[in-house]
Order: sequence, then C-alpha cells, then structure tokens
Amino acid sequence: MSGNPAGVCILEEKRDSTWMQEIARRLGLSETAFLVRSGNVWNIRWFTPVCEVDLCGHATLASAHLLREQGLCRPESLHFRSRSGPLPVRFTARGIELNFPADPPLELTPPPLLLRALGLKQSAAAAKGLTDYLVLLEDERSVAALLPDFEALAKIDMRGVTVTAPARPPYDFVSRFFAPRAGIPEDPVTGSAHCLLGPFWGRRLGKRKLEARQISSRGGKVKVTLAGERVYLEGQALTVKWNDLE
Repeated sequence: MSGNPAGVCILEEKRDSTWMQEIARRLGLSETAFLVRSGNVWNIRWFTPVCEVDLCGHATLASAHLLREQGLCRPESLHFRSRSGPLPVRFTARGIELNFPADPPLELTPPPLLLRALGLKQSAAAAKGLTDYLVLLEDERSVAALLPDFEALAKIDMRGVTVTAPARPPYDFVSRFFAPRAGIPEDPVTGSAHCLLGPFWGRRLGKRKLEARQISSRGGKVKVTLAGERVYLEGQALTVKWNDLE
C-alpha cells in the first residue's frame, strides 16, 4: 500500500494539548489531526507522536476526506483554520486539492553537520524554508541510497530535512523527508514539504505544474501547482477505522 496513514479525531469540543499529544502518541502515526467545528469552518491541529507541528499535508487530506464522507461539509469544498492560517480545500473529480501557503526557498551552503548526518560529502545545492532544510542531489539513485544518521539529524534545529533530485518522466522530481527531531525518522509522504519543494523546482524547471514522487518504502505521488504565495497540492485518500480507542 502506498501513501501516508494519518489519524483523524473529530471532537465535539476543544481539548487541551496534553490530551491530544497523548492520543497522537498512542496512535503512533506520523501525524494525527484534531478537528473542532466553528460555524462553517473547521479548526485543525496536527500532532506527531512527540510534538505539535504548524502544517501537515496528508493529515489535512485525510481530514477533508473523512468530513466529506460523513456529510460534515459541503460536497464541493470546505475551509480549515490552522496555525498556518486559512487552508481552503476543494474536491475535484481527480481527488482532493489542498490550498497551502508557499514556502519560498532561501538557497544557502548546507551546514557541515547536515551533510554528515545525511552521509554526504557535498550536495548539488541546498536551501532553507520556514521549518525545513532542502538538499539537492544529482539523481534519483543517490536519494534512494541515502542512509541518514537519525541521531545526528535530530540535533539539527529544524523540523526536518528534505532530500530531492530530478526524476525520470512522467515525474519532475523525487524526494525523501526525514524528521527525527519531530519523532518521524522518515515520513512516507509529506505534503507540507512540497510547499518548499514546489517553489524550489518551479524556479529551476520554469514550470507552474509539477508531478512529484516521494520514494519512501511506501511511496506516494503529489500533484503540485504553483500560484504565487500559495501552493495547490492534490491527492487521494481512503478511510480505515480505528476501533476501541478510549
């Protein structure tokens, strides 16, 4: 099975962060989303097994899918409110389209500690976003062969590190995402990382629409469309129910 599993908890009222963190820890998934309705808007928060994060793609995708499936939103669209601002969602014939804030890359020389943690002597280029580093390698094979030192990566003061390279058609680029500091050694598919990857590759390739593939052991595909200060991410979801959760 491909894609990234996420927990979704629809709450009748707000709960405190400690309670939500404990639920996320017990579920043990990369991310668990917690939803509370406020009129026509759903407040959303995301927790890894060890911390709260500002933005998550796959758990937002899963939340939108579940709300629509249970008839808790309009069949064509809905709006989330989050720590990263408003997050509109649109349902299309192809899947679910998320409207996220773009994360313009600031290109830089990668810190030596970062390269050592990734087992690299050098990189083709590197950049920094709001919460993550991005490291560019020459080809897909180099990305797939990486064996990071997760203990060393966890010492880097950023949410995570994306490693990327150009891809063979029909894809424009591939990536892997590591976030041991946030309790996620390697994330299967990371929508929020594409808020940085999209502008990075859009600038390099001169393209507004991009086809991406994350090459974790599960793997996954993300359609990326650039629109100025926003990035549209498109994917699909299915429901798996968890029973006997106290």
